[in-house]
Amino acid sequence: MTRKILTAVGALALIAGTQAAAFEPLPDGTTTEERASTARLNAEQRARAEAERAAYEHQLATIAQQEANSQATFAQETADYEAEKARVAAMSAEERIKWEADVAACKAGDTTRCAPPAVPPQP
Repeated sequence: MTRKILTAVGALALIAGTQAAAFEPLPDGTTTEERASTARLNAEQRARAEAERAAYEHQLATIAQQEANSQATFAQETADYEAEKARVAAMSAEERIKWEADVAACKAGDTTRCAPPAVPPQP
């Protein structure tokens, strides 16, 4: 019986010693429990920082894609505008050439190409 009691006391002393060792300061003045807590907090902070960085990079990529789309739309609209401006200029030039030819023909005597006479305003 004494042997069982001594074994139990020894086991309790060993367990208590292990727990006490967790609270014994290490050479830098911290305990193993403090170090474990610090490691856990650091891991949590690292996970939050990585999640924030990933969200930020996703946001940057989204903004870059929107900017690229805006630039492409602007370039297409500018090209369409320039094409329409060139088409109108060409049409205007054709009409002016035809008008100048009609004026020259009218002055040369071809009355079919003359403009109708202006109607004077009624008094």
